[in-house]
Amino acid sequence: MKIALDAMGGDFAPEAVVEGALLAAETLTNDVQIFLIGDEDTVKNLLQKHGYTGSRVQVVHASQVIGMGEHPTKALTQKPDSSIAVGYGMLATKKVDAFCSAGNTGAMLVGAIFSVKQVEGILRPALASFIPKLSGGYGVLLDVGAIADCKPEVLEQFGEIGSICAENLLDIKKPRVGLMNLGEEEGKGTMVTQPAHKLLKENKSINFIGNIEGRDLFNDKADVIVCDGFTGNVILKMAESIYDILREKNITDPFFDRFNYEAVGGSPVLGVNGNAVIGHGVSSPTAICNMVHLAHKMAESHISEKFRKYFSA
Repeated sequence: MKIALDAMGGDFAPEAVVEGALLAAETLTNDVQIFLIGDEDTVKNLLQKHGYTGSRVQVVHASQVIGMGEHPTKALTQKPDSSIAVGYGMLATKKVDAFCSAGNTGAMLVGAIFSVKQVEGILRPALASFIPKLSGGYGVLLDVGAIADCKPEVLEQFGEIGSICAENLLDIKKPRVGLMNLGEEEGKGTMVTQPAHKLLKENKSINFIGNIEGRDLFNDKADVIVCDGFTGNVILKMAESIYDILREKNITDPFFDRFNYEAVGGSPVLGVNGNAVIGHGVSSPTAICNMVHLAHKMAESHISEKFRKYFSA
């Protein structure tokens, strides 16, 4: 298996990325190769600094870098030799099985749609996050930032996408799907969530259990939580802040420790013809390592092929 990693993406790149890649190489099986994409001299010097002499971590040169604040579409057009563009080029031509980056989120999303493209039949790809459950394990929350405003049909499809994700990445059989809303009652909600509820309820291919509220996020009512990207991103950032606040107050707890973004490492882009993971901008070596592990799990489960098979039926 071959996994491409943007060496120049993230606030602490390339140092943190190189360290994370070496951690991943130590913990993954020997048949996995990691390709660090970025300035060849810089990356090779860092590998040399860490005393790495193996062949499982290789360097692919990219002369340009897309900054965290750059306009995604414009940057990808003007910087065809950027680490993100090169990474997606390798993914599109199947030179690698997965690509991940802690760089510009917008560029990663746009790059996925323009290079590997969304699966035929999928209205809009989703960005997912994994939510810790009080009983153990994780649930899937989507969307968390790719699509701020969603039509009812898109929310319905997120229920299908999230179910496939939960089955293949979290090993949950017949995952329960809940629609994030401002009340459990069927008639509650907005001009979008009300018709979305109707569509989800009528969809016999998913295990829809109805509306859920914010207080149900961490309990066992639903394994897949569907919402628009605006709502999902607010929830995600709020959850991250809880971990930061507890750490500032020197409070530790095994459950809340799983709120740490490092625990999972990144958010998968679901519904495109390839395996892509977007990491947090402040990713540490541990987060980078776990992002690579997530990319490995996606490729190993053949999840993008399963999206194609499901939505072409």
